[in-house]
Amino acid sequence: MKGFSRNGIVCRASVLACGLAFAASTCLAQTPKLPSAAPFPPLTPIMPVMPVAPQQPGLAPKRIPPGPQLPTPESPEGQAATNASPTDQKNVDLAYGAYQRGYYKTALTEAMKRVAANKHDGVAMTLIGEIYEQGFGVKQDDAEAAKWYAAAAAEGDASGMFKLGLAKLRGKGVPKDPAGAKALFRKAAAKNNAGALYNLGILELQKKTGGTPDFKKAADYFGKAAEFGLPDADYALGLLYRKGRGVVRDDKIAALWMSRAARENNIPGEVEYAIMLFNGIGVAKDETAAARLFLKAAAANNPVAQDRIARLLVVGRGIKSDLVQAMKWHILARAAGEKDPWLDTVLNKLTPDQKKQVETAVHQYVGY
Repeated sequence: MKGFSRNGIVCRASVLACGLAFAASTCLAQTPKLPSAAPFPPLTPIMPVMPVAPQQPGLAPKRIPPGPQLPTPESPEGQAATNASPTDQKNVDLAYGAYQRGYYKTALTEAMKRVAANKHDGVAMTLIGEIYEQGFGVKQDDAEAAKWYAAAAAEGDASGMFKLGLAKLRGKGVPKDPAGAKALFRKAAAKNNAGALYNLGILELQKKTGGTPDFKKAADYFGKAAEFGLPDADYALGLLYRKGRGVVRDDKIAALWMSRAARENNIPGEVEYAIMLFNGIGVAKDETAAARLFLKAAAANNPVAQDRIARLLVVGRGIKSDLVQAMKWHILARAAGEKDPWLDTVLNKLTPDQKKQVETAVHQYVGY
């Protein structure tokens, strides 16, 4: 199907065709117990984690827009900024401050000035690599990005090592080299890089050459990454405790990690914690709080959340019943591959006028 910009949701015509053209099969029934969001473990994709910009002392970490969810550890770059002299601090702010505000060409210019003044400025080199990798203000160029990451890694910058490791793992701008990637992750992890620690944990779950997943090692890596505030690691630990893989099975501890991930806007964590809240697993049952989280994740285009909030909107559990909104989310979830025959039946029973309202709601959501 032809797609559009809203994170993998297919175009309007395909969405509506997918949702509205089907036959009835069964009658309505009470909403069944909500199943888990995804099978364990979530082995792919390995989440790309962008470097954290240096911060001045006393300032809360800022996430770098736009892009995927970012960790908020006290990074080596942040420590360097904290310890910098007033003159150095000003230079740090010019490059990364511009980047954080979306002035990417200015950020590139200032970072280049820093490298020209100090050929060992690995932090600036990593920033340049990030700008080229993302194509922010310049033509996107994986090879150029990898070159700068390699230069940063050679200067001992942990984020540069991590980013070069990701490039080697994927063969992005450099030849694919999983062993080289793992070696770089280990070097970056030794410098407390949260992304490297997390990806080492993922690699322990993805052993494919005769080995078996080492859940205990994975849990250790995720735990260390979580100490530095990485929401993906919170989510991963929650899953491990939920299933008792590498750790003692404990729903209460799982709920604590999932709640932390959800608070940090980790979308899979929001969905999984909402399911735990709805079913009262490891935490007091709270259907209203669950519905709020499902709705939040649904608006971020998570198809599982869209399916679950559709079910709750049908029967009015945790949220006021609204068949039009329920079917809007169902159609979007179906288009993204989340099948639900129970909701298909609900949609088939709508009146022509209700179906027209659903069509309008989908049009409004996708933006055309």
